[in-house]
Amino acid sequence: MKDMCANLGEAAHHLGAEAAAELGRAMLKHAPMHSAHEGWAVIYEELDELWDEVRAWQPSTNDYSKMRKEAIQVAAMALRFVHDVCDR
Repeated sequence: MKDMCANLGEAAHHLGAEAAAELGRAMLKHAPMHSAHEGWAVIYEELDELWDEVRAWQPSTNDYSKMRKEAIQVAAMALRFVHDVCDR
């Protein structure tokens, strides 16, 4: 169990770094979220893009890269929501 927790902690660290890098790119490219409603809409758009990739995914390819990319973007926009809306 201890090994599994260590592995999860390491994975969370690496995934968090990926989401933070995506967040940085988004903050350079787009203006801050001005309201909770705008933030929700941005997250919803990213989630919808993830859903598109989930529906398009073919098990025979074993390629998760497009879904993974969209999931990281969902995480980044959730962090941006906290930064721009909740923590201002």
